Amino acid sequence: MTVGWVLLLAFFFANVEIQIEGAAGWAANLPTWRIQHHWLLDIFWGGRPMTGYHAWLFPCMALFFHFPLIFTGRWSWRAEARVFACIMLFWIAEDFLWFVLNPAYGVMHFAPRYIPWHIHWWGPAPSDYWVSLGWSAVLFWLSYRRPASSRG
Repeated sequence: MTVGWVLLLAFFFANVEIQIEGAAGWAANLPTWRIQHHWLLDIFWGGRPMTGYHAWLFPCMALFFHFPLIFTGRWSWRAEARVFACIMLFWIAEDFLWFVLNPAYGVMHFAPRYIPWHIHWWGPAPSDYWVSLGWSAVLFWLSYRRPASSRG
């Protein structure tokens, strides 16, 4: 249920971003500030520019995903791991769906030559996808794993 819900959220938000950005991905035509080059962007942002749009959007979505923990007043390391797994899965799915659903791209244009803001690719997808999906799987596994004291 959790993964399905995250994918549904990604579908809806991809459509919202298509309406906002159109064919100009990574906020290329939005009226926002932009830092094009910085060594920290290479380490933490995959070499992509940092924009005001993304600086506000990413923490906003993280706060949305944390809402159930705040609302219920139940926080734990396992719950936090699940939230981070969901956030990572959400962004990868949302980004991919942005291309698939965007009339300016589609699956046929999901390639490095059409997407200059995804700089590093491993095979058929940006390296961010593989790294984030791997970490997301580990975090999901940790969040659902029973504590050692109850495994017996």
